[in-house]
Amino acid sequence: MSLGPALRALLGIALLTAMDAVVKAQMQSHPFIVALFMRFAMGGVCALAVLAVLRPPVPTRASVIGNSIRVPVVVLTAGSFFYSISVLPLAEALTLAFLAPVFVALLGGVLLKEKLDARIWQALGFGIAGMLVMVWPRLQGQVSGAGLGVAAALFSAVTYAFNLILLRRIALKEHPAVIVAFQNCGPALLLAVPAALACVPLTGHDVLVYLAAGALGVAGHLMLTSAFARAEASRLAPLEYTALIWASLLGYAFFDEVPLITTYAGAVLIVAGAIAISRR
Repeated sequence: MSLGPALRALLGIALLTAMDAVVKAQMQSHPFIVALFMRFAMGGVCALAVLAVLRPPVPTRASVIGNSIRVPVVVLTAGSFFYSISVLPLAEALTLAFLAPVFVALLGGVLLKEKLDARIWQALGFGIAGMLVMVWPRLQGQVSGAGLGVAAALFSAVTYAFNLILLRRIALKEHPAVIVAFQNCGPALLLAVPAALACVPLTGHDVLVYLAAGALGVAGHLMLTSAFARAEASRLAPLEYTALIWASLLGYAFFDEVPLITTYAGAVLIVAGAIAISRR
């Protein structure tokens, strides 16, 4: 594998983690639903700009249906994840999201009738153990509240896995820019009414910040798509765990977050299980 795909994947992961940090910062001063809507609305603007430049083939009817089905799943995934980072340290929420590959394997067995071998159950065991290590201080009352944030992060990992299962059906037949456009514009339309009901005045600076978040998200997804189109997924998948490094740095720099040692101990167990799945 050349360095090109690896560098693209690393850059894409860094961009997406930066987007998470930007949205987390905005949620400190704006209602959650408004921040979520603006992230997708500005991402939609950027995605449509990419479409205008690349001019991919018009999506087929099957592609429109497949991408549209994913829209509410994307909203559930992003909504639960962004809620989790609003109440949890960025590094902790991202680490819990690393359970997604295990859930992908489990859902693949249930929905696609793929074989569930011993390695999957072993990975699930590592993942559960890692999760318990991470949340143990909260269960003991050593860290204030945020139990709902842990639940939201886990729910996000499950819905993200389900989203990937749906994506398998269209990813090989559709242009990446079209997929990214659907997963930004669709949620923006779905969230428009509830966001309008909770609307607060936004300054020009706020709009620019949300536009930056949208651009980071679109660029990150396109970078990852480009990387996975040029190299085997099993070789690139472990690079996703570099998000923990970025999350730790950004959380410390902008939110004064210092992850507990249990966060990293749990991350080791969760990543061990996820790597076992990717090797499979």
